[in-house]
Amino acid sequence: MTASEEQKKPENRARPTTDELRAFIAEDWAPRAPGATGLSEAARYAAARRAKVSEAFPGDRLVIPAGGLKVRSNDTDYVFRPHSAFAHLTGLGGDREPDAVLVLEPRDDGTHEPVLYFRPLAGRDTDEFFADARYGEFWVGARPTIEDIELELGVTGRHIDEFADAAVKDAGEVTVRVVRDADRDLTRQLDEARTSESVEAQDLTEADDELAHFLSNLRMVKDEWELEEMRKAVAATRRGFEAVIADLPEAVARGRGERWVEGVFGLVARHEGNGVGYDSIAAAGDHATTLHWIKNTGELRDGDLLLLDAGVEMDSLFTADVTRTLPANGTFTDAQREVYDAVYEAQEAGLAAVKPGNRFSDIHAAAIRVIAEKLHGWGLLPEGVDVEATLDKEHGQYHRRWMVHGTSHHLGIDVHDCALATREEYMDAVLEPGMVLTVEPGLYFKADDLKAPERFRGIGVRIEDDVVVTADGHENLSAAMPRTSTGVEAWIREVQAR
Repeated sequence: MTASEEQKKPENRARPTTDELRAFIAEDWAPRAPGATGLSEAARYAAARRAKVSEAFPGDRLVIPAGGLKVRSNDTDYVFRPHSAFAHLTGLGGDREPDAVLVLEPRDDGTHEPVLYFRPLAGRDTDEFFADARYGEFWVGARPTIEDIELELGVTGRHIDEFADAAVKDAGEVTVRVVRDADRDLTRQLDEARTSESVEAQDLTEADDELAHFLSNLRMVKDEWELEEMRKAVAATRRGFEAVIADLPEAVARGRGERWVEGVFGLVARHEGNGVGYDSIAAAGDHATTLHWIKNTGELRDGDLLLLDAGVEMDSLFTADVTRTLPANGTFTDAQREVYDAVYEAQEAGLAAVKPGNRFSDIHAAAIRVIAEKLHGWGLLPEGVDVEATLDKEHGQYHRRWMVHGTSHHLGIDVHDCALATREEYMDAVLEPGMVLTVEPGLYFKADDLKAPERFRGIGVRIEDDVVVTADGHENLSAAMPRTSTGVEAWIREVQAR
């Protein structure tokens, strides 16, 4: 495969080029430390997932790229994160192996041989070792050898330079499917090789979409290893929230407190795992009424509520997604408590709906009914509109002025996991043990909302927990983080007293 357009830039950095210096650099290095020592736990579970994929696509060659490095600015790249499907089927997380491609090569018996094409460690006698700023060991550190990868992952390892020919061999006889959005340059090149007089581009896209859809849905029910990673992510997230709580007085005193909160949580996330699973929402005061406030440029003032929506992503790439709304000074005002307690009651209703046999949509239906009841009780719905009328999906929905979002989504290796599922497979699906979901109702009264009571204006509250469906109900993974208004106040006092 050729380099992407963003990689084809003038090379104006100084490079050591003399034969004498090359020879000198290659001399006198101690042996490298041993690499992988055996099959990783993550790889053992990944093998079982690959078996399900193999069973679904017998005889097809399946191409799952990790994706490549992405330019942040000029000649600097973003920290690499592999495509979720690649990570799920290999067990590689963190910033492992940019440009790698997992190929499930069909065997005659209907199974597949997993082959990982990647850029292995270059020898110290190569220019890449010392002169390649993007991949060279001098610049970005050592990579695994082919032997390391085979030992760690239990797959066949090959150099990425062999991929281009291997991917399209017998393309007229073997159906080749690729995860299209993982590496668009690679996909474009494969499309050119796969398209022929008998194969239309639309047919390729449809075949690829079937693969992407299957891989997305494969994550719907988590295995025991995935659930343990989710527990670790939530536990780390709790520690991040408690670090923020401990530093709330500092965030108020220093100014630009939203950035301080974001930074404190990010420090814990980077130390405990791979980093944050998504851009943290650290929204104070009226900013909390903006659902995806990630600018985090505002002040945190005494008397404000801080809506913190954040999650730690583990090295495995599994992430938590938790929201708590915290009074900056440790005590809710009467109006803040009134809104908070209403949201808590709605969340309790949503949580009660999380059990096998119920549908995913039942969670939102239970929570939003409470929201509608509260708004009706406050006199905020139009005259003559009762709870049933506003819940009418054809002619009502007035309550959505103050809670426009859904109450739940799947969670895992993506913060919004299983995103390619159809409505029938997602919203209308029956809950099963092993599904991991969020439950997150909210109420948002913007400061300039003249339909809201004056005492509520500028108040935004969301409470979000991560739960796993069990055989007889659910387990709240984030239950150790208090949720009631009095519980939150006691939590703040206890953390700040440590």
